[in-house]
Amino acid sequence: MRTKTLKKNKINVVTLGCSKNVYDSEVLMGQLKASGKYVAHEEEGNIVVINTCGFINNAKEESVNTILEYVQKKEEGDVDKVFVTGCLSERYKPDLVKEIPNVDEYFGTTELPGLLKALGADYKHELIGERLTTTPKNYAYLKIAEGCDRPCSFCAIPIMRGKHRSTPIEDIVIEAEKLAANGVKELILIAQDLTYYGLDLYKKRNLAELLEVLVKVEGVEWIRLHYAFPTGFPLDVLDVMNREPKICNYLDIPLQHISDNILKSMRRGTTKEKTTKLIKAFRATVPKMAIRTTLIVGYPGETEENFQELKQWVKDMRFERLGCFTYSHEENTHAYNLEDDVPQEVKIERANQIMEIQSQISWELNQQKIGQAFNVVIDRKEGNYFIGRTEFDSPDVDNEVLIDATKTYLKTGEFAKVNIIEAEDFDLYGKVVH
Repeated sequence: MRTKTLKKNKINVVTLGCSKNVYDSEVLMGQLKASGKYVAHEEEGNIVVINTCGFINNAKEESVNTILEYVQKKEEGDVDKVFVTGCLSERYKPDLVKEIPNVDEYFGTTELPGLLKALGADYKHELIGERLTTTPKNYAYLKIAEGCDRPCSFCAIPIMRGKHRSTPIEDIVIEAEKLAANGVKELILIAQDLTYYGLDLYKKRNLAELLEVLVKVEGVEWIRLHYAFPTGFPLDVLDVMNREPKICNYLDIPLQHISDNILKSMRRGTTKEKTTKLIKAFRATVPKMAIRTTLIVGYPGETEENFQELKQWVKDMRFERLGCFTYSHEENTHAYNLEDDVPQEVKIERANQIMEIQSQISWELNQQKIGQAFNVVIDRKEGNYFIGRTEFDSPDVDNEVLIDATKTYLKTGEFAKVNIIEAEDFDLYGKVVH
């Protein structure tokens, strides 16, 4: 017995995983809307599309649990159809079909036309840059490339996303202009590897040239760089960052580890010496830059000595932003052939130690901001606070600035000059400068 009838077929898109998945969901929703479909993001709907993540164990578990939850709803008559797409589906389709057969259909990461067809829509080539954004109106992710050619031993992304494919500059500009016309003020450039951009299309690393063009897009005030790779980093990008006020003094560059033997086993193509030199070059060229990095602890063969070296290096480098993950043993990756020999509790303990060091560094760096004024974009209002970010902070992962909403009225999506009056480990408190 059907308990809830929705007058119209409403497609509910559920997104799991990273910002690249958010982008893919937005493209899917834009295509569905153009075909006249009734589509929503993470609301009630009688047709469900789950965009899954298959990166590490926790993400896979969340994806599987979400699929099971909607299959259950289907069995109870609350939804009519369940479709699954994204990385988990790309990587484990045969297993999923066998284990969870009650899904209507599974699609991989490159099967958008097939998914649209199953939903009764047509894929429209002419819709470059037409997407239904799901982020707050002031910022949007802009994917400049798909896939990855790097051979990192711990990473399954090339299995799920394929080889590196850059999007042509003119297509990216069209998309940026459409986003700006819809009120987007901050573009967050994403790819598995930004620094590889252009090698396939233009036979050279072309990120700097892309940035030169994007800063000319009217209405865009901030451009932020996410997921740069340390090996072969194009240093001309730093010159553009220095020269162009629209490019945030911010770089997300996952370094993963610093011990030479671990870097070698991870197949990162770099050394401690080269990495340290690169970070010093960043700071010398763009002194105000906030560097975000991520590290992996508990990689196969990581000794206490390797870990102590990593800890000391984190203390020495004083990164503005840092996240730490425990190693996840992923089948079909190069590292899967190694013994996952660091016990889980040791991995967790090591990650906690790194984050403890980082919160102290973050607290100290934040104290230096007291008394300074920053340009802050307001993302949202929560309780009695307007919550915003400086150019040194990316949404969802970095520090935030809290402004007392009982004393000042601010519009979300607008910029304000804010004086920092108080600072904690990760949050800043500020007053608007009139």
